[in-house]
Amino acid sequence: MPIVVDIDVMLARRKMSVGTLAERVGITPANLAVLKNGRAKAVRFTTLEALCEALDCQPGDLLRWEPDGTAP
Repeated sequence: MPIVVDIDVMLARRKMSVGTLAERVGITPANLAVLKNGRAKAVRFTTLEALCEALDCQPGDLLRWEPDGTAP
């Protein structure tokens, strides 16, 4: 998938657990895992906004585009 989700990178930088982030954002840890692992088909802007607020970052810190075949 050419869109790569870097939530795990920001979690590590902020020394925050998935459970804590899910609680602050207001979604279940399971739904956050789907998003974090790149299995989500869409993300609501309100969720993206809440993630950015909780992690003190910009949307570009969480999402990036990689040409096909170059994503890990």
